[in-house]
Amino acid sequence: MKRLGLFAATLLLMTGCTSIPEGIAPVNNLDADRYLGTWYEIARLDHSFERGLSQVTATYRARDADSISVYNRGYKAAKDEWDEALGHAHFVRNEDIGHLKVSFFGPFHFSYVIFDLDPDYQWAYVTGYNRRFLWFLSRTPQVSQAAKDHFLDRITALGYDTERLIWADQTPPEQPEKPQEP
Repeated sequence: MKRLGLFAATLLLMTGCTSIPEGIAPVNNLDADRYLGTWYEIARLDHSFERGLSQVTATYRARDADSISVYNRGYKAAKDEWDEALGHAHFVRNEDIGHLKVSFFGPFHFSYVIFDLDPDYQWAYVTGYNRRFLWFLSRTPQVSQAAKDHFLDRITALGYDTERLIWADQTPPEQPEKPQEP
């Protein structure tokens, strides 16, 4: 299985980085079972381990009594291939608080903080241990302009650098045309 870019190297540098950025609070009353499933990346802050990827998804599944499997996938057009990473997550405190630690290898963990969540679990805003990491996730590959505006308003108020924001491309790669039947 291919790894997402420099994902492993980046996480290695962040060993033990399971803190929460100042002024950010994880959601309370999280229903972990409702959060499971596939999420589409709508926007992210630029970082090396996803650079050049489109059609990025994250799929979460119950792994055992206290952990969740994490499967990240994205298409790298420059190489015409899919990058994938398989990891696991554990809740830092309780299952109803949106603060997890995620690992894609060994004992190295990265903070995953759900700080805003649609009541119907249709979108989520996630950050890492500092404001250099940010994701807007949705249950659908496209969202309305109103949803994008709400996200921008929220992250601007929280001090995120919107100049580095990347709006994810969820358009599938073009398939070669099939030859005409004679």
